[in-house]
Formats: sequence, C-alpha cells, structure tokens
Amino acid sequence: MPLRNEPTARQSRLAVELRRLRDAAGLTSREAADLLGVTPPVISQIESGIAGVSEKRLRRLATHYACADEEFIGALVAMATDRTRGWWEEYRRRLPTSFLDLAELEHHAHFLREVAILYVPGLLQTEDYARAVFSSRVPELTPEELELRVRHRLQRQQLSIPYEVVIHEAALRIRVSDRAAAKAQLARILRASEADHVSVRVIPFDMDGFAGAGSTMTYVGGPVPRLDTVVRDVPHGSAFIDSEAQLGAFRTRFRKVETASLDPGRSRDFINRLAEEL
Repeated sequence: MPLRNEPTARQSRLAVELRRLRDAAGLTSREAADLLGVTPPVISQIESGIAGVSEKRLRRLATHYACADEEFIGALVAMATDRTRGWWEEYRRRLPTSFLDLAELEHHAHFLREVAILYVPGLLQTEDYARAVFSSRVPELTPEELELRVRHRLQRQQLSIPYEVVIHEAALRIRVSDRAAAKAQLARILRASEADHVSVRVIPFDMDGFAGAGSTMTYVGGPVPRLDTVVRDVPHGSAFIDSEAQLGAFRTRFRKVETASLDPGRSRDFINRLAEEL
C-alpha cells in the first residue's frame, strides 16, 4: 500500500488503537514486526497512520496481542478496509483538514450527543446563522472561504442517526445576526426537534443546579464504546479526544448537563416563548 502524506483523523485513530493494543500486550515494535514477518519500520508506519493495514495483517496482530474482543476487532477491520470517498472530499485542500475529519467522523457515527453553551450547534444552524458566525472570524475570510465553510456546514446536516443536544438559553438568545435571523434560527431548532431521531433539551438561565458552563462538546458514538470520540473546539480547529478515561468523564459530564435541563416537551415550549418575544 502506498504511504499517505496526511492521514485522516479516522486513519490516525485506527493507528492509535493498534498501538494501544501492542502496548497492552507488552510488546515492542520490533517484537510485533517479528511476529508479523515484517521490518520494524512497517509497524511504525502502520502505527503512525501513514501506511494502511490489510484485514489479514490486522487480525494477525490482534491475535498476537491477545485481543479477544471480536466486536472491537471487527470494528477496526471495518476502519482499515473502508474505502469511502464521501461528499467532504470535494473540500480537500480547500478547507482546513479538521473540517473534513469532522464530517467523516459524523458520517460513520452511530449516535451524536452535543452540549452547546454560547452558539447553536452547527448541525442545527440556518444558513444565515452559519454565515454570521463565520463572518465574525478574525482574520476575516475571503468571500470564497466564507461560502465554502457555510456550504460545508449545511451539508453536514444530512444525518439521520440518533442526536441528543442540550442547548443553554444563552446560545438561543445571543443574536449573531439580526432579529429576523434569530427568529428563523429558533424555528429551525423547533422543526428539527420534531424528528424522531432528534432530542433537543434547553437549560434556562434560571435553572438550579447547572455548573457546567465549560461543558461544550460533541460526543460521537462509534460502533463500540472504545471507539467513541469527543470533539471540542480549539483556537485553530477541532480537538479529537479518544482516551478511555476521558471518554468516561465526558459521558458522565453529558448526563450531568442533561439532568440540569428541561425535558424535550418543556424545551419546545421554552423555545416557542423565546420566538414569541422576538
């Protein structure tokens, strides 16, 4: 297989998981190479994501690493053999890699959970809202860069997997554009909340017991819990978090935030009242 110049986040995740399995088995890369009948640089390339791995080699490695979790191994094989070229590929070398990685991650997700404190989540934004958010960027984007980001964000919204989102009242009230755009944005959230696979919950300002203002996150469910991912915004893009300990902490954090929110029915009533105020 040819070497990759720039592994995707999904390819890098596969590499990380294979390295974790080797470490758990207490083997060096040289020992793993001997077991597979290759040179140590091959193992290094696989574990850095710049080289792919066949199903046969992956299963041999899993056997040598004494991994008996067949569901997990099957999920790794699916990652290794997937040749999907999704819609996001049209943006390659036109948008930052993190945009493509996020779209690919969502495409393969089994469910999504999100906490939004200051901004409406990208998967629920209207075109006007998204354009206003990207227009506020410093340094300013060129008109072409702006439109590419808006179009990419809207294309990300074509998902039908279970989606749970908790939105703070602050995100619903902050006007990133004008009054008309704010009202249209609330209407967009209400329409989305009517879908069977979507759950929208709101945390009002006057709700007691909410101390999670720093809980903004996107929790992406993988085919098995070990392959879940948390996405958090950082100054220059998105950070992908996948350590088992941190995933457990973020699962707990989401449930704590959810507990501090209104149920979906009362949340819709709350959003309707906000819309009536505009």
